[in-house]
Amino acid sequence: MADDEAFMDELSRESFPASDAFTRTQGVEPEPGEAARAGTRSLWSATATAPRHEPLTEDISADVCVVGAGFAGLTTAYLLAKGGRKVVVIDAADAAGGESGATTAQLSTVPDAGYVELERLHGDAACRLVVDSHASAIDMIDQIVAEEKIDCGFERLDGYLFLAPGGSLENLRAELDAARRCGLGVEFVERVPLAGFKTSPALKVSRQGQCHPVKYLSGLADAVERLGGRIFGGTRALSVEDGVPACVRVLGGRTITADAVVVAANVPFNDRVTLHTRQYAYRTYVIAARVPRGSVTKALFWDTADPYHYVRIQSLPAEDALIMGGEDHKTGQHEDTEGCFWRLESWARSRFEFLGSIEYRWSGQVIEPVDGLAFIGRNPGERNVYVITGQSGNGTTYGTLGALIISDLIAGRPNPWAQVYSPSRARARGAAHWFKENLNAASRYADYATPGDISSADNIAAGSGAVVRHGLRKVASFRGTDGALHECSAVCPHLGGLVCWNSAEKSWDCPIHGSRFDTAGGVLNGPAVSGLSPVEHEHADNRILTKKH
Repeated sequence: MADDEAFMDELSRESFPASDAFTRTQGVEPEPGEAARAGTRSLWSATATAPRHEPLTEDISADVCVVGAGFAGLTTAYLLAKGGRKVVVIDAADAAGGESGATTAQLSTVPDAGYVELERLHGDAACRLVVDSHASAIDMIDQIVAEEKIDCGFERLDGYLFLAPGGSLENLRAELDAARRCGLGVEFVERVPLAGFKTSPALKVSRQGQCHPVKYLSGLADAVERLGGRIFGGTRALSVEDGVPACVRVLGGRTITADAVVVAANVPFNDRVTLHTRQYAYRTYVIAARVPRGSVTKALFWDTADPYHYVRIQSLPAEDALIMGGEDHKTGQHEDTEGCFWRLESWARSRFEFLGSIEYRWSGQVIEPVDGLAFIGRNPGERNVYVITGQSGNGTTYGTLGALIISDLIAGRPNPWAQVYSPSRARARGAAHWFKENLNAASRYADYATPGDISSADNIAAGSGAVVRHGLRKVASFRGTDGALHECSAVCPHLGGLVCWNSAEKSWDCPIHGSRFDTAGGVLNGPAVSGLSPVEHEHADNRILTKKH
């Protein structure tokens, strides 16, 4: 340890330099690979098939209704079903069909906010519980994989937090000290074990983990059904009503009554304002390319940039896939989403000279809490409705520890972490961040007074979209590859924000609370539960131009 501190003291006297490799590639746009030309597709959906479940077609009752079939929802259902509860799971898509299917499934005890910030906001005692809860979540995934014999490539490995070019060694030292005070097993290493990172000191954390998320969730869904749970896909929840019993109403008019309802759908659509002002939606981008087996150390890697980059390896039958992510930005608040993939690829190529074409690229929705910790527990002001949300970039571990907390609360058992993550915890923590983020959201309502993205829908290219002003209203206009124009209201039905066009994913994204819609106006992400309203108007020759439902 003394040697570690001496080395850090020596380096801290100098400004940590940017690597030559990174400097040479700034401003260079890489040639697009096959995935870049074809659109977005994840490595996970290309290498596994998730189960499909029929929609709900009748009114039913259960002990517990879980909304969401990702890490949080399926783990909650699994633990409750093992405890003898009659459980029903519903999802607007299906198992692994939401954000859990877009994760890179890094299982880490290092939350996105970092322990310096968490210690400042919550104190040492709470942070020790944070370390314990995330470690217990990884242990639970390990246990489930073993007990249910899920073939998902789960493995334990090391994680490395390394300095970004120009990063502060003093800040890395502070993170080391805070993590140790919080009980995390962490050590300083002089070099990150990655070719192309010749001078990057790092913090090494042992007993992290990774898995193939779609294969894991598929196995977990099978286990839930084997334990008597019922799963319904293609079943969108529209509302949740607290009571005895509580009631979930779904699209199509069916209802589910239950003693308890768990909303594990990434965002709590049942809560219109309270939690949404305390968490914020971001998009994060991921690319993957095949690399020779063993050419990259198998570990988890994160840098100290803001937004940070993250790297892992996934084993394939004949070689490895190198997975790299980053370039986060607030949902609906970036004009060049396509450029996020280019910048991520440029970052990768500056470090991995053997990188071939980018075969897969995708993005995911990250919900950032105001004070760095997820919201897990009873929905504020309600008795039998529970939420798991605000999971930041740690959804796999947060979803699992959320299930551990919620299953204890429903069973009436004490849980050591429940108070730390309670959605009703003190609001003063992170007040400055709260003010900044909500001021940003409020400022987007000024978009009502601006012109459209373009003056006329006639200028929209095939396969693209833009917001066009029609008199006093704004219209989300998309032109299909066949040349047909499809138009919806640009007003998000959640709280009235104006959507923006996402060129990389061909979607309409709301910059207020992160709701997303497909080109026809259908809901992709909550908190909105209904799609963009149809538009009906006449063209100059009096023909009906569009009528979308």
